[in-house]
Amino acid sequence: MSWQSVIGLEIHAQLSTRSKLFSGAPTAYGAEPNTQASLVDVAMPGTLPVPNRAVLDKAIAFGLAVNATIARHSVFARKNYFYPDLPKGYQISQYELPIVANGRLAVRLDDGRTLQVEIQRAHLEEDAGKSLHDAFHAATGLDFNRAGVPLLEIVSAPVLYCAQDAVAYLRTVHTLVRWLGICDGNMAEGSFRCDANVSVRRTGDAKLGTRTEIKNVNSFRFVEKAIEYEIERQIRTLEAGEAIVQETRLYDAAAHRTLPMRSKEDADDYRYFPDPDLPPLVVTDADIDAVRATLPELPDARRRRYVEALGLPDSDATQLCADRATADYFEALLATLGDDAKLCANWLLGELTAALNDAALPIEASRVSAPALARLLVHVREGAISGKIAKDVFAAMWAGEGEADAIIAARGLTQISDAGALGAAVDAVIAQFPAQLADYRAGNEKLLQFFVGQAMKHLRGQGNPQQLNALLREKLKK
Repeated sequence: MSWQSVIGLEIHAQLSTRSKLFSGAPTAYGAEPNTQASLVDVAMPGTLPVPNRAVLDKAIAFGLAVNATIARHSVFARKNYFYPDLPKGYQISQYELPIVANGRLAVRLDDGRTLQVEIQRAHLEEDAGKSLHDAFHAATGLDFNRAGVPLLEIVSAPVLYCAQDAVAYLRTVHTLVRWLGICDGNMAEGSFRCDANVSVRRTGDAKLGTRTEIKNVNSFRFVEKAIEYEIERQIRTLEAGEAIVQETRLYDAAAHRTLPMRSKEDADDYRYFPDPDLPPLVVTDADIDAVRATLPELPDARRRRYVEALGLPDSDATQLCADRATADYFEALLATLGDDAKLCANWLLGELTAALNDAALPIEASRVSAPALARLLVHVREGAISGKIAKDVFAAMWAGEGEADAIIAARGLTQISDAGALGAAVDAVIAQFPAQLADYRAGNEKLLQFFVGQAMKHLRGQGNPQQLNALLREKLKK
């Protein structure tokens, strides 16, 4: 018997604002427990929530980016459930009337296919607090710093059929929210996390199977492993003649398994109703136009432009558009150099990326700015220095020794292109290696690279390689 898995993701993107969804409390990560919990967050009597306008604009930006419908009228609701880190006994969320609905996001897969993922809704809600199970002996601590932090919950339709496609979609959303500047995407800190709804059914069945929810997985690799395990577990359960229980499960990465957490509620169990303390959110055409005017060129559009207008390979364009900071650095590099997109891409994805990785730095903290790197590439493009020398100069720039021009001048690294100097070096090398010369003239043309290397050594690596090759070919045959 064959089975088909069906997956839908609920992605929680913590919106990057300086204050919480319904209070003015700060939202910095890592503060001492309960030092950023306001009276609203901990549900003190007499407090009333006030919506944060910046949060609404970020939700609209996401909706526009995924070609969704932006609701002109949306409503905050109370989602009732009881958990220690939810002091009000309910969570302020959106249910029947979310701010964003019916979107679509193109996901490019490793095998070249493009998957169109339907986004059913993206709604605003407040985060809960955090239970600290390891803070005390035989007791659980509660930290309400995170309570009230604004979230955008992005809910896909169940249109994903394997763990790899689900992770590809998750990565695409991660790139998009960071690109838009609405979420920092830090999974380790919990500002970007997802719940995976997984079910299996017999191949050919139209009806979806009973789903389980894998809660709060915080890395792409663990999301993939958790989904794969849960698919296998459900198939084993069904083939053993047992039923799947609708429940919420946790993924234990150390043991590579999912474990029951609690029974999974249906919408009716949450007893949603409009929050009486919050008026409906009203969005006008002018509001939407104002947000649309601030949107950057989106990552897929920029990738296509790099391929179609700049002639870059798709692999280069995809890497450059993996995050906005990298793409913006490339734009600044190309703008300063003037042209030669491939040269810029090679250096950014090669030497610069290697240096950033070695130093564990993001590109925003690069020790070599885009204009400084562009000046080095001018020397490469004009043939003033060789590629090998350019790498040495870049290393010196990275070490803080100065700009390219000053380093090249101080070290006397300008590439030698004078025909007389190159010819003298070639003559000296030919005279130095008569045996190799005889072998070359006997037909061993692979020795050409030996002579090129020796000539470069004679010129301390500063010879123009194209001219050296031409001169050696000419003189070795005489």
